[in-house]
Amino acid sequence: MPDQQHDNQYDDAEAPLKGYAALAGTFVAGAALFTVTAWRRGLRLPDQVPPWDVALLGTATFKASRLLSRDKVTGFLRAPFTRRVGEGAGNEVTDEPRGSEARRAVGDLVTCPFCASVWVAGALTGTYACAPRAARLLAAGLTAVTMADWLQYAWTRTQATAE
Repeated sequence: MPDQQHDNQYDDAEAPLKGYAALAGTFVAGAALFTVTAWRRGLRLPDQVPPWDVALLGTATFKASRLLSRDKVTGFLRAPFTRRVGEGAGNEVTDEPRGSEARRAVGDLVTCPFCASVWVAGALTGTYACAPRAARLLAAGLTAVTMADWLQYAWTRTQATAE
């Protein structure tokens, strides 16, 4: 028998399915618009993406989605759709979605690094298709920030251990 208690972030309100559908439709429409525009302009897509570029884009997607969904300084982007509920490690914060339907759906998107990563990966992949050198440079910068974050945490832990 399933457990009768469960976490319900919507306080017994329905999930904003229409808002989610609108977001999914927007994503698909954006991908379709990109595809049609690229085809009409004769953009030649790469036959393959080297594993190094996939790793670079993946790391950049990770960092950009964390910046969007958790960074204190980017809170102004989330503010119309969220409310602050806590502070996290480093420069991260926890926000929760607010409102209903579209507002709540966008709030869910911008507070979830896993959800945001799909949109970020779409944007980075589109940039990679159109301007691979620029995409690699952008991805390298975001990857450098990711590495710096890990080094900051390692340094802090090393200092704490030494004390």
